Amino acid sequence: ALEKGSDLEKAVATAALVYYNAADPEGKLSKAETKNLLQTQFLSFIQGQENKPKYQEVISSLDEETENKIDFEDFMILLVSLTLMSDLLQEIKNMKTTK
Repeated sequence: ALEKGSDLEKAVATAALVYYNAADPEGKLSKAETKNLLQTQFLSFIQGQENKPKYQEVISSLDEETENKIDFEDFMILLVSLTLMSDLLQEIKNMKTTK
């Protein structure tokens, strides 16, 4: 749908596609499914973060045994939060591309 979209538009569209391909018919993910999706699709951003208290807090909230499910908005907030605390973000900042 976004063949001619910008890089940023394609990135958000890809995130939405990955999310909705994993979501239930109501468009939601269980916390366990969310954790699995992060571990399979977002590993480069979360690798090495295991000892950070904020990361542990975020992931432990996904481990809680509740019926709560995550919608796309909460999923995107989670992605942004994990990105901001990631060591990979600093590497990305240091690799600015020239155009």
